[in-house]
Amino acid sequence: MALERLFRRRRAQGEARDIPELWVKCPKCDAQIYKKDLETNLHVCPKCEHHLRLSADKRIAMLADAGSFEQITGLKPTDPLGFVDTEPYPKRLERYQKEAGRPDAIVGGRCTIGGIESVLLVMDYAFAGGSMGSVVGEEITRGIELAAQENRAVVIVSVSGGARMQEAALSLMQMAKTTLALDRLWAQKLPYISILTDPTTGGVTASFAAIADVILAEPGALIGFAGPRVIKQTIRQDLPEGFQRSEFLLKHGMVDQVVDRRRLKETVARILKLLHPRTVNHAG
Repeated sequence: MALERLFRRRRAQGEARDIPELWVKCPKCDAQIYKKDLETNLHVCPKCEHHLRLSADKRIAMLADAGSFEQITGLKPTDPLGFVDTEPYPKRLERYQKEAGRPDAIVGGRCTIGGIESVLLVMDYAFAGGSMGSVVGEEITRGIELAAQENRAVVIVSVSGGARMQEAALSLMQMAKTTLALDRLWAQKLPYISILTDPTTGGVTASFAAIADVILAEPGALIGFAGPRVIKQTIRQDLPEGFQRSEFLLKHGMVDQVVDRRRLKETVARILKLLHPRTVNHAG
C-alpha cells in the first residue's frame, strides 16, 4: 500500500506520467487489488468475488479455444438521420472508435469452444456503452446466418445500455431483425447460448439476449429492460431487494444458470457438446 501511495502522490505532483496504474479498487468492497493479480483472476475480485467489467477482446480470449478465433465483423456505422445533439453523431462515432479501437460496439468471428464449431459474438461496453445501433444488429444477424449456413453453434455475450438514441427507430428495428434471424438457426436445430453480463438492458434484453436455448448470467449482473427508478415510478410500488440482478432473475425463471466467470468456458463447452447435433450424432 505504501508503494501505491507513492505512485499516487507522484502523479498528483505531475511527475512520472508514464508510470502505469498498478492497483485497481474493487467497486463493491473497496479492496485494493494488484492489477496483474486481477487480470490473472479474469477481473474477479479475490476478496468479495465481485465481477468487474471485462473487455470484448479478453472475453474472446477467455471463451474461444486458443488460436481458433477468425474475426468476421468490421462494418462501419453511418449517420442516416443526420443526428445532432450536443455534437454531430459522426464526431461521437470518431471518438468512440478511437477509444474502443473498433468500428462499433460488437466484435465476432468463427471459432471453436471446447472443440465445437461456433460463431462467437461479443458486445463492447467501451463503445458507446455497448448501445445497439444498425451495425450491431446487422453484425449479429450476419453472424447468426453464417452459423446456420456452416452448421455452427452461436454464443452471444451481451453487455449494453440498450438502443442507440442517435439512430432512433433504426436502432429499434434491430430488435426484430436479430430475433427473426434466430429462426434460421433453430430451423437447422443448432444451439444458441446467451451470456448476460453487467449491464444488459434495454432493447438488447428485449430481443436476442433473452430468447436463447440456454441463458447464462454472470454473478451480480444488472439485467432488465428499463431502470429500477423508471419501473418504480411506473408501477408505483417498492421493488424487491436485488431486483434486476442475476440471482433474482435466476430465482424467478428468466435465467437458467448464474455462472462464475472462471467456470464460464467449461460450462458453455459442456452445454454445446450436449446440444450440438453433430456431437449428438457422433455420440450416437
